[in-house]
Amino acid sequence: MSPLIFKETMATYKKKYKAESKQVENQIDESEFETAGVLNTLDETASKSEQWIEKNNKPLFLALITVVVLFLAYLGYTKYVVEPNETEATNELAFPRKYFNEAAIAGSGVDSLLTLGLEGANGKYGFLDIADSFSGTDAGNLANYYAGVSYLQMKKYDKAIEYLSKFDSDDELLGPVSIGAIGDAFADINQPEDALDYYEKAANKKNNEFTTPLYLFKAGQIAMELKNFGKAETLFTEIKENYSKSDQGRDIEKYIAAAKYAN
Repeated sequence: MSPLIFKETMATYKKKYKAESKQVENQIDESEFETAGVLNTLDETASKSEQWIEKNNKPLFLALITVVVLFLAYLGYTKYVVEPNETEATNELAFPRKYFNEAAIAGSGVDSLLTLGLEGANGKYGFLDIADSFSGTDAGNLANYYAGVSYLQMKKYDKAIEYLSKFDSDDELLGPVSIGAIGDAFADINQPEDALDYYEKAANKKNNEFTTPLYLFKAGQIAMELKNFGKAETLFTEIKENYSKSDQGRDIEKYIAAAKYAN
């Protein structure tokens, strides 16, 4: 390579290197500027947060104290009010349940036993007292069920519906049975539309092999009474398809046929 060409090549290289170096320096400067901007923004945000906290320090502290006090109050209320109240209500329930159970197997004097269970005796609470005095407890809720069933057995249907309607349970059997008992009360006072409604609710409350086919069947019978034969057929068919091994499912074919040919 001639000296002249070498000098020209080196000059070109130096110019290119300087241009590239300057470009890199510019990129570094811009990156540093952007980083500084971000840091400044963070500093400003942190500063504003600190100022806000300082300004609202007292309200924040009071809010925290309030939350702690409420939480401790809840724990105290649960431990020293709710739990003792529940225990007392459960203990009180033992007395009227004894008469309720005796009435279930008694050959005579059933109403007098049920009345003792409802009203209590010898200074002991009955179901009515427990339902009223311990209304927020599980035992108080259960007292409504016993009172409702007791009135149903005594043929005091309005009272039965009143107390059974106050009872609420997600229990697999007790939930549907309580709703079905309201259906029984309406059926006994010749209000078949209401009875049908409650029987269907009872059937759908919890799906199981005992209560579901029982109340589907009762609903089907009421539908037949109301001459709603299509509905009756649907209800009886559901028993056949899903609960064929139940007591109601054994002879369900004849009920399906009766509904079908009555249409």
